[in-house]
Amino acid sequence: MKQKVHFKNGYWTLAGELYLPDGFNENEKYPALVICHPGGGVKEQTSALYADGMARNGFVALTFDASHQGESEGEPRLLDNPIERSEDIKCGVDYLTTLPYVDRTRIVAAGSCAGAGYAIFATLTDRRIKAVCGICCTNPGATTRLGWDGKRTLEEQKKRLGEIAEQRTAEANGAPVRYAHYVPELDEIDENTYPDMVEANDYYRNPKRALHPNSPNKFRFTGMAYRMTFDAYQFIPDYLDRPLLVIAGSKAGSLWQSKRAIELCNAPKEFYVIEGAGHFDLYDNQTYIDMAVRKMNEFFTKALSK
Repeated sequence: MKQKVHFKNGYWTLAGELYLPDGFNENEKYPALVICHPGGGVKEQTSALYADGMARNGFVALTFDASHQGESEGEPRLLDNPIERSEDIKCGVDYLTTLPYVDRTRIVAAGSCAGAGYAIFATLTDRRIKAVCGICCTNPGATTRLGWDGKRTLEEQKKRLGEIAEQRTAEANGAPVRYAHYVPELDEIDENTYPDMVEANDYYRNPKRALHPNSPNKFRFTGMAYRMTFDAYQFIPDYLDRPLLVIAGSKAGSLWQSKRAIELCNAPKEFYVIEGAGHFDLYDNQTYIDMAVRKMNEFFTKALSK
């Protein structure tokens, strides 16, 4: 059972969907999960599949569109601000605590790709989140600075900051807003394109998979400056004292980022690698998603029983 819901992040109203367990009884108390979508995604894509799976395992699951994106409010549009993205998750927790059938002591968080990084980052400072799961984790700051393979040089990073500065000046003086793509469009793919990014195009831009009108594959170019100095992982060793589950595909180009989250964590942790899966296989391959959901249910149920 799924319901359209809305909740606030400051001035903005966020659009969400609430998945309720089979046999839902409003007089009972349920564990709850808030799920953060990948960069450029919307609630109707991969988040919906995990929310549905976890609801079938007895969780109330909340998905939502990030501030400035999808059906959620926020100006300027298509801004990707990591602090706001993290706050969206905390506001999702706020909303869950208002539901009489949610057990406030049993709330957990999860996310995919950049959403995984934001879910971990939110958990660092929100003690209401009792455990967290990162699915094909990326640290949005590290990806922006270092690139998908982690090899972008400091000089290349500084060059990008110069381009951002020039564009801000141009837009302040009347130039059109410049947008960048989260994943390459078809005409941008060549022999040098990372295999994961070829798959990303097929996932996000393919009407047979996840193409959605609210997911236009664009973000404000100048907004990259926010992510250049953001690090979702920096304080994991000190502040993450809640159980961490990381789920990754063995063939994912992002595997190095999943490994890094686990390496930094001093809390109870588990690294679940799905053999043969690539990064985007964990977005809509139902076989792999079922495996991930079973592990999430097992991990969260154990974490919440203590």
